[in-house]
Amino acid sequence: MAKKWIESFTFTQTKTKAISRATGHVYFLGQPDAHFVDELIQSKAPAWQKELLRKQERELIYFVSADGPVWIFKPNGSQSNGQALSDSEYSWSRDSLGSVLAQLKAHQVSEVWMHFRGTSESQDLGALVGMQISSYSYKDQMMGRETTLPKVYFEKTLVPLQKNIFKRALGIAESVNLARYLVNAPPNEIYPESFAAFFKKLKWSKNSKIEIWNQARLKKEKMGLLLGVGQGAENAPCLVHIKYRPSKKTKQKPVAFVGKGITFDTGGLDIKPSAGMRLMKKDMGGAAAVAALAKWVDESAYPKPCDFYLALAENSVDGKSMRPGDVLTARNGLRIEIDNTDAEGRLVLADAIDVALTQKAADQPELLINVATLTGAIKVALGADVAGLFSNQDELAEDLQAAAHLAGDWVWRMPLVEKYASSLSSNFADCKNSSEGFGGAITAALFLQKFVRGCPWAHLDIYAWTDKGQGPLSAGMANGQAVQLLIQYLSARAV
Repeated sequence: MAKKWIESFTFTQTKTKAISRATGHVYFLGQPDAHFVDELIQSKAPAWQKELLRKQERELIYFVSADGPVWIFKPNGSQSNGQALSDSEYSWSRDSLGSVLAQLKAHQVSEVWMHFRGTSESQDLGALVGMQISSYSYKDQMMGRETTLPKVYFEKTLVPLQKNIFKRALGIAESVNLARYLVNAPPNEIYPESFAAFFKKLKWSKNSKIEIWNQARLKKEKMGLLLGVGQGAENAPCLVHIKYRPSKKTKQKPVAFVGKGITFDTGGLDIKPSAGMRLMKKDMGGAAAVAALAKWVDESAYPKPCDFYLALAENSVDGKSMRPGDVLTARNGLRIEIDNTDAEGRLVLADAIDVALTQKAADQPELLINVATLTGAIKVALGADVAGLFSNQDELAEDLQAAAHLAGDWVWRMPLVEKYASSLSSNFADCKNSSEGFGGAITAALFLQKFVRGCPWAHLDIYAWTDKGQGPLSAGMANGQAVQLLIQYLSARAV
């Protein structure tokens, strides 16, 4: 297997001879160092620019020297490791250094020298993660092209980077890129069966076991909601369970993760307008994040047990599709009136959550987290970059919020307003799957809460997409939302 980009980085002594082609230089200062910045400007900047550059107080100074472009990153110390929605050291470094690759390509630079001075471990990790995330090109991968990337040299005298930082960074970045790949892939290539087969074929350690429940097994398990959502599609629904148990035995109960995997969402008979259907291949973004997390857990030899459930289906328009007014029976026995066929994600999650929470003995989870591109309402409330967090336990919510801020994978806790649950009442069943009016993200979460059996639970309502390029995601498209948050959350639990 070819080396990943950051695995090819070279540690070497300072270059002694000039070369004819343009060379980029990136200086990353972990601590303010005005004297060093002034020396760089004096020695490398064009004469006409020096005075102007010295007056700049921005966190990035950029100019083109006689040898090539120069970037000086100097965080001003405003990054926060607390609860405010501002950058942590890690996320600022990831987004800042992750943005350099696109600029290097624009300059047609084939070689870049990295100079890290006084950086912390979290800054080093963030920078490397950002650089690796930015190196991924879905289009190149699908067309069988090798992405052209500049050669990177680290100046040995300035960089005391630890070897394990590179391994950690690669694990995080490649998990994010795996989720991005799955969401970017076209829906004629990623559908329930192919999604399940893709993960079955990946290389797993002996600590992970993968089980796929096909349509016959779903019927046997009485998973009427998952079956109902997928009944109008040519590609049948399925459930994937990835069971991870560490080599070292532990009495710790597993953490369960459930991902919504609607591989394409037409809205069903309550069909979406064409503009609203354009990005609906991303409606499996929750399952993509959970699956990528499972791969990280396996490859990092995580010390505690975890279970991962992917509820996979297509929501299609067909004579067999579920109808508004249909009543479906969930695995837990609740009868659900279909108020809106486009409120299908909560249905597949509900049955998968019940599977996760009815495991026996040592396999019964300590807590459950589900991830889903569930509602447009949450994007209206919080924008595209912040996920909605709903939880029935304060401690779990606080842990996820802390992890989100450290990872720069932001969430904001939303209320479970019990008063709104009455809008899900039905004259024909135990409840409806949706309601009219405002608070759609809240009523969706309240619907899911009916299936959690009192277990500590959190629901992440994500967008999974970047509408415009930013940071290491210069091309936009899928962003791997929730992967870094959940890696950080599990990493904190492992201590």
